[in-house]
Amino acid sequence: MKLGLDNIKALTAALGNPQDSYKIIHVAGTNGKGSVCAMTASILREAGYKVGLYISPYLEEFNERIQIDGENISDEDLAGLATQVKGIIDGMVSKGLTHPTEFEVDTAIGLKYFQQQKVDFAVIEVGLGGRFDATNVVMPLVSVITNIGYDHMDILGDTLPKIAFEKAGIIKKGGRVTAYPQQDDVMDVIKAKCREEGAYLTVVDSSKIKPKFASPDGQAFEYGDLKDLRISLLGEHQMLNAATAVDAVRSLKYYGIEIADDTIKRGLQRAKWPGRLEIMKRHPYVVIDGAHNPQSAGVLRKAIEDLFDYKRLVLVTGILKDKDVGGILNILLPMAGAAVLTSPMSPRAMPAQELNGMVKHIRPELETYCEEDIETAVTKGMELTGEGDVLLICGSLYLIGLVRKILKKM
Repeated sequence: MKLGLDNIKALTAALGNPQDSYKIIHVAGTNGKGSVCAMTASILREAGYKVGLYISPYLEEFNERIQIDGENISDEDLAGLATQVKGIIDGMVSKGLTHPTEFEVDTAIGLKYFQQQKVDFAVIEVGLGGRFDATNVVMPLVSVITNIGYDHMDILGDTLPKIAFEKAGIIKKGGRVTAYPQQDDVMDVIKAKCREEGAYLTVVDSSKIKPKFASPDGQAFEYGDLKDLRISLLGEHQMLNAATAVDAVRSLKYYGIEIADDTIKRGLQRAKWPGRLEIMKRHPYVVIDGAHNPQSAGVLRKAIEDLFDYKRLVLVTGILKDKDVGGILNILLPMAGAAVLTSPMSPRAMPAQELNGMVKHIRPELETYCEEDIETAVTKGMELTGEGDVLLICGSLYLIGLVRKILKKM
């Protein structure tokens, strides 16, 4: 990883600045940015636009990161663009320039693919931070900032205002900005950046969200003048994410782009976002989620307690060692009747035995099992889960992608 925009600017310039050939909505934040991207793209697609979606990380295969109208980039297109970009990089390196990072290469491929395929819109998710993220080479119509919390503190800063400063780096001069409601010191940073850039800010009004019902099959709510909104994404937080997507899309009116209320409703209802509070099996329920920091773990716990009535919860978890592991465990472990500890597919993963030691320190009496192999851990979790129980598998998207593949085969 190398933060900074010099490389990506050189790379996109050599590709003919493809990002300037279509309309862009750019989304940063700590939690919820992927969900907001998915819902925003779904609304735009429902409005009849050809829509690119660039996300990270992927769950099951790399191609998921670059999509058009819900279809992943093909292997052939990916290989062709990677070959083209490699030729440009070889030339850059021969001139003494730094070799671009993997994320810069991925971003350049995605931006060029969207140009080649003549998309109308691209919804672009920030990789890390915002100000120096490779995706910040774009000039969006709307910049969106979702929920800001503690993550990547070694890079982005050790306070929420410092982190917010990095995220707010995607705000562009004279642009439109949609922000998820934040605590005061975070919102102050976003407002200050908007003033500096002469950008117009819309803050999502959570008081206008009126929940109607929620179940494991989805939820319905109102948002201001929009009645009978339905989403399949689970958890109270997804209503706020949906409202953020609605406000972002409605900000396009400033550019003469009007999207009808019925189109917004259909787009929200058809939006999918795998691996986030996703029910993989029923009788008993098997739920997977990519919660990877205390804030998202808290949201996950509330959703599980609100939506599911169960005898016992069996937890399967694997966490990266550079995360706030103790903070995550302190939130999740009180729910658990048993826990299976495993290790995500990442060099940053905490070994299962080490994770088990932390679990035992927090809840010495808890029944625990250690399985480094993820498939064995999932199988053990299934064995421990009886009728009327819930099996919850969470802790890292690096874990969830493989778990999703495993569960599909079971």
